[in-house]
Amino acid sequence: MKWNLTSQKSIFNSLLQPIKEDPLPPLSSYTPIFQFLTGHNFLKLGQQIHAHIALRGLKPNPFLAAKMVAMYASSGDIDSASTLFNNTIYPSLLLYNSIIRAYTKYGFCERSIDCYFQMRSFGLNGDYFTLPFVLKSCAELYRLGLGKCVHGLSLRIGLEFDIYVGTSLIDMYVKCGELDDACKMFDEMPMRDVSSWNALIAGYMREGGVRVAEDLFRGMSNRNIVSWTAMISGYTQNGLPDRALQLFDVMMHEYSEVKPNWVTIMSVLPACAHSAALHRGRKIHNYASGIGLDLNSKVQTALVAMYGKCGSLVDARRCFDSVCPSDKSLVAWNAMITAYASNGCGVEAVSTFEDMIRAGVQPDGITFTGLLSGCSHSGLVDVGLKYFDSMRTIYFVEPNHEHYACVVDLLGRAGHLVDAYGLISQMPMQAGPSIYGALLAASKKHKNMEIAELAFKKLFVLEPDNSGNYVLLSNMYAEAGMWEEVKRLRTLLKWHGVKKNPGCSWIEINEKVHLFLGGDKSHPRADEIYAFLDQLPEKIKAAGYIPDTSFVLHDVSEEEKEHNLTTHSEKLAVAFGLISTSPGTVLRVTKNLRVCGDCHTAIKLVSKIYGREIIVRDVNRFHHFENGSCSCGDYW
Repeated sequence: MKWNLTSQKSIFNSLLQPIKEDPLPPLSSYTPIFQFLTGHNFLKLGQQIHAHIALRGLKPNPFLAAKMVAMYASSGDIDSASTLFNNTIYPSLLLYNSIIRAYTKYGFCERSIDCYFQMRSFGLNGDYFTLPFVLKSCAELYRLGLGKCVHGLSLRIGLEFDIYVGTSLIDMYVKCGELDDACKMFDEMPMRDVSSWNALIAGYMREGGVRVAEDLFRGMSNRNIVSWTAMISGYTQNGLPDRALQLFDVMMHEYSEVKPNWVTIMSVLPACAHSAALHRGRKIHNYASGIGLDLNSKVQTALVAMYGKCGSLVDARRCFDSVCPSDKSLVAWNAMITAYASNGCGVEAVSTFEDMIRAGVQPDGITFTGLLSGCSHSGLVDVGLKYFDSMRTIYFVEPNHEHYACVVDLLGRAGHLVDAYGLISQMPMQAGPSIYGALLAASKKHKNMEIAELAFKKLFVLEPDNSGNYVLLSNMYAEAGMWEEVKRLRTLLKWHGVKKNPGCSWIEINEKVHLFLGGDKSHPRADEIYAFLDQLPEKIKAAGYIPDTSFVLHDVSEEEKEHNLTTHSEKLAVAFGLISTSPGTVLRVTKNLRVCGDCHTAIKLVSKIYGREIIVRDVNRFHHFENGSCSCGDYW
């Protein structure tokens, strides 16, 4: 708030009048002044009035100190608030409330709890104002035991069913993972406000109880922005991006009384990323821009992540550059580094990391996951190893399981399989599925059967239900013509009841998603798609295409193998995109597994023949095909 209204100046001047006229004004004259300054970030004025008190040899009593603490805290000066509290003799409940609220609001939850214990030692129980902030601190620190003690106190002093205390208890139990206690508290409350419902909805969404959360949401007579946002965020977190986007659309309807705010925008953007719905992401970005929310640094950061995960690096970089340098948090830098990494731009990921260090931002574990992944996808072996070695010694970040998996992948992709295996044996923790999975994938790429079998034996114990591991080794056996071993693995797969995850690809055309399985003929335009694909081999063969039948892992004739290659799901999706869009339209395809090597070669040539940019997002990374080449440089 700025001093731009005459009435505000007039009120302030009238409050100052008593202390101007009296050389030794009573402390009560200062109380309304600090009340007026609270919440408006008038720190300098508050400090001047505080100096006025000190120069006259006056010491704030507990009542005035409470108002002063509230003023300092509302202006963000926690140190002054804390000093004032510590220098006040015989603090009152009101003063404790002010400092506990201040500590909790600014994340000093340990201090908040210490003050609560001190308050209790003085025989003060607290009231409906104290307990909610103490419970919030318990929730933030996962101090369930203390939270239960506060619950017991609320019972003894008759505050359990106070609407604010009750809601705070529900929130505390939810965040501490005690959903049953939260639900019991909710059921017992004689009166509930919208915050009680919101806390329980968030709890069920956090625990994966989507259906219960939906029932609660439908049962609410009054929903606020938090209710809608909790549902949208919950859908996204539970891997239901389509439901998140549908609910967001309901909010956007002209008859909806509740419209999205910046938190809602941040919650729905990951849903666009999960479903690779770039068009939807752009529409939400336009909406945010229309109401000024794109100036919020947190929204800008969410946009960077969304565009990066949808394969639009130009948009991601533009949003990143629009963030004010002073507002570029670690999260923003991580989002940009990760975007470059997932799109195979390792050099750019490294450059961004160095920019971050020059900006004085300390990296964390997420930073190095993105950085090492980018190095891996781009074959920057020496650079990646240098950064891995510097994690602990220079940046004081302890390498975790994920970082070791990135380095195993880095070495494995480059063909250093023995070094990768040696690194695993030297790890300070037990290697998990992601590490042996990276080793198995690298072994397949470099046709190292010995290490592949070693990795598979470990994976068979660690994740026996993952069909992808069986398929990878089976594919290696098939490529080597070891059909008896293929048969043995398929029998093993069947014996353990493991179902193979079918490869599928999807493409969004005119805001509608079209899904394709390998050999799929269920699409309404299947005849047109297959007619296009029948003609495609001759066209791309003229451009240098040679079918790689090693990707057809069945003991059949070469002619049948070539035919099978044309019906892979990614080819079906690309074909549909080509016949359904105008020339020059960028095609964006997503595949649930790693893109097939033969399809990778074919799509490169298709991009050249038809003059299209084709972006394929597989389980590992993005491939940007244009003018006959791929952004991965065939290193994938």
